[in-house]
Amino acid sequence: MSENPRRPAGGREDGRAARARATRARITAAATDLFTTTGYTTTSITAIAAEAGVSEQTVYYAFGTKRAILTTALDLAVAGDDEPVPTMERPWFRDTLADPDPLGQIRRQVAAAGDIYLRAAPLLDVVRSAATTDPDLAEVWATNVQQRLTVHRVLTDALADKTPLRDGLTPDAAADIALATLSPETYNLLVSNRGWEHSRWRSWATDALTRLLTTLNPSSGRDTDAHAAQ
Repeated sequence: MSENPRRPAGGREDGRAARARATRARITAAATDLFTTTGYTTTSITAIAAEAGVSEQTVYYAFGTKRAILTTALDLAVAGDDEPVPTMERPWFRDTLADPDPLGQIRRQVAAAGDIYLRAAPLLDVVRSAATTDPDLAEVWATNVQQRLTVHRVLTDALADKTPLRDGLTPDAAADIALATLSPETYNLLVSNRGWEHSRWRSWATDALTRLLTTLNPSSGRDTDAHAAQ
């Protein structure tokens, strides 16, 4: 989803590239703070530049648009790093698919979603809120939803290979259920709005997803924290 170049995997940077990278990181961090505290619409390039301690020209040179800053910040928050590795090629995803235990897969899936939301839930809420009035961000939000659905569909197919889904539940419907249960909206509602501990959300989501998708007993198997992806 990023519109900006990242460091080549395994590559080495010269001094100029390293300084540019550091400047982009400072701008992204400043923008993230402003977007999540004052909102996307009311945050200007001028404000971002001032918060980052750089000129407006530097911000425009590094990113071009405010949307590009937001999408870069969101990519970083979702991935947890700036390496150009797609979600379905990351170790947590491969480990989740490879887990032979269907309960283990669900626990890993929930844990991974939780790790992402610990970093990205505030920015995802910014995008969702701004999408109602900003066509560009409506496209960003729609892309994010589709990306999450694609991931859930692949995981649902893997789950169906390990244990029967609930009677009458198709893989498409199961992916939709996972999308809703593990959505940032639900996470923000329960954790940010209702004050749930992250660990409580994770236990609830694991139990809910297991009961909604399978006939398995969610309390059986290995300990959630010991088994879940880190």
